[in-house]
Amino acid sequence: MSLTWTEILGFVTGALCVWLVARRHIANWPVGIANNVFFIVVFTQAGLYADAGLQIVFIALACFGWWTWARGGSPGQTLPVRRTSRVEWVWLLVSGAAGTAVLTVFLTRATDSTVPFWDALTTCLSLAATYGQCRKRLESWWLWIAADVVYIPLYAYKELYLNALLYVGFLTLCVLGLRSWQRDMAPPPLPVTAPAPGGAR
Repeated sequence: MSLTWTEILGFVTGALCVWLVARRHIANWPVGIANNVFFIVVFTQAGLYADAGLQIVFIALACFGWWTWARGGSPGQTLPVRRTSRVEWVWLLVSGAAGTAVLTVFLTRATDSTVPFWDALTTCLSLAATYGQCRKRLESWWLWIAADVVYIPLYAYKELYLNALLYVGFLTLCVLGLRSWQRDMAPPPLPVTAPAPGGAR
């Protein structure tokens, strides 16, 4: 498959977006929205329908993430980096497994997709990672890494070689982003202990 300007622009905006996320720069959101628009065209042409539809969801989540990063912290502060809670993990795992199963069946029956399971799996991993990114959860980087490990051979199989190369770069940037967020992660809140009866005030 020959390269198109849409694929090239998707490559450039995608690389810039991940670099900005790793630096915790709020401009990653508008750049990411531009990237989503380019990828809608690229993935539709390649028959990756779940990935194409995912970009529309990404645009909506990017608007939410943009607002959260700008307004979600304490007054006068930006949203801090924190770990994913146990409740969030349960919700992500259950919804991710169910979403992958439902999407796989839909893509198998309703489209001509040749990779329904892998398209569905990467879609759900990306959604979970994007949720974590919106909330500045450290483990969102691990979810992106897992998605990229599947995306690279998937795009090569679909002859989207520039996209495959882009996701190799994404994988590297995800590791760097993970390390950056680990350094800047907010410390856990100190436990609140009740004063002993009759103690000094």
